[in-house]
Amino acid sequence: MDSVAVLEKPVAEWDWRQRVIEIILAAPEPPAKRKMTYEEFLAWADEDTLAEWVDGEVVMTSPASYRHQDVRGFLEAVLRPFVEERKLGIVQSAPFQMKLPGSGREPDLLFVAARHLDRLRRTYLDGPADLVVEVLSPESAGRDRGEKFYEYAVGGVPEYWLIDPDAQWAVFYRLGEFGLYEQTLTGREGLYRSAAIPGFWLRVEWLWQEPLPSALHVLSEIAGIAPQTVEQFIQALRGP
Repeated sequence: MDSVAVLEKPVAEWDWRQRVIEIILAAPEPPAKRKMTYEEFLAWADEDTLAEWVDGEVVMTSPASYRHQDVRGFLEAVLRPFVEERKLGIVQSAPFQMKLPGSGREPDLLFVAARHLDRLRRTYLDGPADLVVEVLSPESAGRDRGEKFYEYAVGGVPEYWLIDPDAQWAVFYRLGEFGLYEQTLTGREGLYRSAAIPGFWLRVEWLWQEPLPSALHVLSEIAGIAPQTVEQFIQALRGP
């Protein structure tokens, strides 16, 4: 009797485990999470929401560092008056969505040429900007060099700047043959002339100065004038 009892225990335990496995395998799979449309994302997110939309999923982002904001603010302060006074288009900074096929991103800066202003909507740009600038941070570097690099090329963004304040390194891309980005300038210094913004150029080393140079003096150098008065400076930017 003792030997029979000893044999029955492992058999019973095996049956119990087998039954649990069968129940688990027979259970229906949980329903797949419903993807969010871009319109639903726009209705859900407000101006203070740090998020992007990628293939129906919400991608949360982190607040930017002081240096990141400082460099972005400098570039905006230089680009915006140059573009607006020459009536070349508009410059917009984050948070403002750029809707491409399969994604809605918030570039740090974007430029839309005057001929493409019909792409502007109340809360987003419906299509590619003519120029996108991303200022890298440790949290965003992977996306900016990876997913966004691919999405911007496929989406038809003609010019893409990647600025890394921590590494003091910049890479400037232009959309080339077969819809692939080609490097036009990379490094810590040098003079870059934009193809998207006629007449605009940038000394890369300006981006690493401590403190950053005066936007007014930078604009006066780009425009080739001495900014003795605001009126003279603005008039020179407007051109003949």
